[in-house]
Amino acid sequence: MNVKIYHNPRCGKSRQTLQLIKEQGIEPEIIEYLKTPPSAEELDVILQKLGMEPRDLIRKNEAEYKANGLHDEALDRQTLIKGMISHPILIERPIVIANDKVAIGRPPEHVLSIL
Repeated sequence: MNVKIYHNPRCGKSRQTLQLIKEQGIEPEIIEYLKTPPSAEELDVILQKLGMEPRDLIRKNEAEYKANGLHDEALDRQTLIKGMISHPILIERPIVIANDKVAIGRPPEHVLSIL
């Protein structure tokens, strides 16, 4: 099984999700997305597979959200995606991709449905 986790090692939920995946006997590809964010195209595909819009995946309590004007309701999908890529701290975490399925590890147990 091919599994990727967009991981932030400083985030408790991200660490718990990674541990849960490993407990299933899976060694995932770990992408520290703050250092290596997904491309706009990758993030767009992730959003589509989650059935979400960019605003659904944005961490609105981060300072970068308002500081970069991303709270403006008039912004389109691509502008929001570009904002998330430019400021990856805004991307909700962790995101797990397993065999073309995607889940957010909030709570961590959500990823079990795709493993």
